[in-house]
Amino acid sequence: MAERLQVKKDGIKCYDILLEPDFQALPAALEETGMVRKKVCIVTDSHVAPLYADQLKESLIPVEESVTEFIFEAGEASKTLDTVKKLYEHLIQNHFERKDVLIALGGGVVGDLTGFAAATYLRGIDFIQIPTTLLSQVDSSIGGKTGVDFDCYKNMVGAFHMPKLVYINLHTLDTLDDRQFASGMGEVLKHGLIRNASYYEWILGNLYEIEEKEPEVLQRLIAESCIIKRAVVEKDPTEQGERALLNFGHTIGHAIEKLKDFTMLHGECVALGCVAAAYISWQRGSLSEEEFFEIRDMFVGFGLPISLTGLSTEDIIETSRSDKKMSGGQVKFILLKGIGKAVIDKTVTEQEMREAIEYISVKSEDLND
Repeated sequence: MAERLQVKKDGIKCYDILLEPDFQALPAALEETGMVRKKVCIVTDSHVAPLYADQLKESLIPVEESVTEFIFEAGEASKTLDTVKKLYEHLIQNHFERKDVLIALGGGVVGDLTGFAAATYLRGIDFIQIPTTLLSQVDSSIGGKTGVDFDCYKNMVGAFHMPKLVYINLHTLDTLDDRQFASGMGEVLKHGLIRNASYYEWILGNLYEIEEKEPEVLQRLIAESCIIKRAVVEKDPTEQGERALLNFGHTIGHAIEKLKDFTMLHGECVALGCVAAAYISWQRGSLSEEEFFEIRDMFVGFGLPISLTGLSTEDIIETSRSDKKMSGGQVKFILLKGIGKAVIDKTVTEQEMREAIEYISVKSEDLND
């Protein structure tokens, strides 16, 4: 069944999140938001374009002035200012004006890059998110954070720019491979851990149904995660305070992602970061031993890593200090005071980081035992 969630900013409706089984409801949604009879550019990547670009274009042509496509090579390596420059050139050559629209069709890379281009082209034009991965459906498409990587520093250049609509076609998950689906579960599990203990327990209790991608279970999973993200971003749309809670697992996770040269997926790195942050929480007495090991082991159940090879502890610590989540020269950590209760902490020491990283690290000599 279709589902609609409304996102507000300063108490006023900002945009809707629509959960639909296909693209059939999109023209009516565009009419409702005033996004019709405009020039539209579908921004997508080389992986998603062959799967869904024609379906999307077919639904747009009857209601839009014109529809063009901008397709770039899939992968984090394309999430750069160079790709944005090429998109600008496409928009200029096709005479896009401030009243026109970009549509991000794809995962987090596509959504972040398209949103940043929309925020900066002609000082800002409208854009729509059509996320096609679990990770982008539950996390990156919601909240208006846009950006690109700079010299391998993740999302270092960006802007806050809210979409006009988030349209989730649930059946795009049918073509998502198992590793990408697991990556999305890294963010889903994070949501339960930081905000909603009962949701976390529901996820664990429905592991088999989630892995089998049962439609009703997946819809509830996505809707509940969207509700959690919505609640946080409505209170703190530009990450001045509480929104930082969504970065649980990201301080160390982003450092691993960079040092691995993006060969690991974002959700895989977040899982490792979550285990490390939960370890610090346990060592501080905020989590029981049982809670910590349940958190660690649940990532395994959903096909996510809990151990790391090939990186030095000191490199991870140093790289984390170059992350945009630094505050006043201090590394900003998100820790747990219990399941569903996250807090912002700026007192984590290098020694605590070192011990947590060493906990998730597997030494080469251990592999030979």
